[in-house]
Formats: sequence, structure tokens, C-alpha cells
Amino acid sequence: MSTPRVVLLLSGSLRAGSSNETVLRTAQAVTPPGVRTVFYEGLAGLPPFNPDDDAEPLPEPVAALRSAIDAADALLVCTPEYAGTLPGAFKNLLDWTVGGTEICDKPVAWVSAAAPGRGQGAEATLRTVLGYTGAVVVEAACVRVAVGRERVGADGALTDDGARERIAEVLTLLASYGS
Repeated sequence: MSTPRVVLLLSGSLRAGSSNETVLRTAQAVTPPGVRTVFYEGLAGLPPFNPDDDAEPLPEPVAALRSAIDAADALLVCTPEYAGTLPGAFKNLLDWTVGGTEICDKPVAWVSAAAPGRGQGAEATLRTVLGYTGAVVVEAACVRVAVGRERVGADGALTDDGARERIAEVLTLLASYGS
């Protein structure tokens, strides 16, 4: 039996029950065979990025983040857009990845849960920052999924079969990238 490919799920939102968390909880619910998803929950605990602290020994939350990224085969991001760009807390997470090599050459994709006509600023900033980290954006796996509250089940995941299938396809694409 082969080792499952690990996809780290990164939410850009600190709000419990956000649309972004819903997308990633759905990813956990529809994880295809041969893939294991891990939900990163340390966003709120990361210290503000300071280049002086980006040295050994790293602050423990930063070391844990980098370790989680290093242990993953791919990353799936779902982030809101605030004021036309990434939320500050998520940009802070990404800033902590620039000085490390864990994300370099790692396949990354995002699912946008933004309403139609929104979210492009966050996506553009995400693409720019990921370029600095050396991550490989898997374009075919970067998709939009509508998240209406009426489509969320008691488990916090989407109930819409089409959205669930699309998210499962994203995971399959990410997990199979380069193999």
C-alpha cells in the first residue's frame, strides 16, 4: 500500500464558520483515496513577521507552520479578500514562508469562495507572494466555488454535490501534480 499524498489546508480567515473554512471542511469530507488532508489551525497564533526573528531558533508557532508545510506534498488555500487584497493575518503567514525553503517547488492551489465579481485582488496578491516563495501554482486546480449558507450542512461542509465534486477534483489534481 502506498503512502497517501498529504495536502495541507490553509484558511486565510480567522472567523469560525467562514465560507473559507466551509470550503476546506468540504475538502476534508471529500478527500479522495490516496490523499490525506491536514487542516492548519495555527493562523491566529503566529507572531507578527519580523525579519529579526526569522532565524534559528524560530518562534515555536512559526516552526510548527514550516514543519506542517514541509510535511505536506501540496497546499490548498482558501482565503477571503479584505480591502482588495489578502487579510493581514494570512499575509503574515505567507511572510513567514518567504525566508524558509519548505514551500519552494511545492504544488499550491486555491479555491475562491468569494461572491461573483469579488476576490480577484486576493488571488492576485496570493499569486505574487507565492511567486516569491518558489511555490508552483497549479492553475488547473485554482477554482471558484459558490458558498451560500443554505448549502452548508451541520458538519460545516457544503452539501451541494457539484461543489463537492469540484473540490475533490482540486485535491486529486494537487495530489497527483508531478507524480
